Amino acid sequence: MTIKVKNQILKYLHNLKVFGYSYHEDFDIGSFDMKNQNLPNSLLELNNISANCYLCELSKSRKNVLFGFGNLKSQIMFIQDEPTSSEDELKSFYVGNSGEILSKMIENVLNIKKEEVYITSLVKCKSLNGATNSNFDSCNDYLLKQIELVKPKLIVALGEKTYSYLLKNSDFIQNRGKILKFNDIAFMAIYSPTFLLRNPSFKKETYFDMLNIKRFLEELN
Repeated sequence: MTIKVKNQILKYLHNLKVFGYSYHEDFDIGSFDMKNQNLPNSLLELNNISANCYLCELSKSRKNVLFGFGNLKSQIMFIQDEPTSSEDELKSFYVGNSGEILSKMIENVLNIKKEEVYITSLVKCKSLNGATNSNFDSCNDYLLKQIELVKPKLIVALGEKTYSYLLKNSDFIQNRGKILKFNDIAFMAIYSPTFLLRNPSFKKETYFDMLNIKRFLEELN
């Protein structure tokens, strides 16, 4: 049985319960575990699987699934916590006010086109009230497989929520802008574009963080 078929069964059983059917003891659709599942060694196939994923409640409120975008062999991967409302609405990264900020950060400071980096999220669906660690856990195997297949030299975590989930600590303020490690890959956390929209005074600090990223990439070549 493929993961896609299992996901379809989970959705069907959940719909039965919504209409009052009782088929066994309380069933948590978000608890289905993908660990040790054989995910494909193809980003295209992985994208297709995530587009038909119903492992958590975010599948009920999303408009679109945003799996990832950019250069599949990029040296740098940006990871945000979840898609924005604009991204969910338009099924595209780099849209809306926060998307424009990130695009300018990449193109004006790193001096590379946004299409040349790879971007994804901890979860591939927009939440209504903020994605939780449970949602992140449901999508984590997708993310780890993306990292494995893209093979970035540097992962950039956009915001405290992404940093805290990936590194399992709450030292974002102390470690922001520093080169750390995530699964033996260089890792840096910076302020997220949505945070910068609300707190524009932190743009200067983020500018210097982006310069550090630029220097790191230059040293690779």
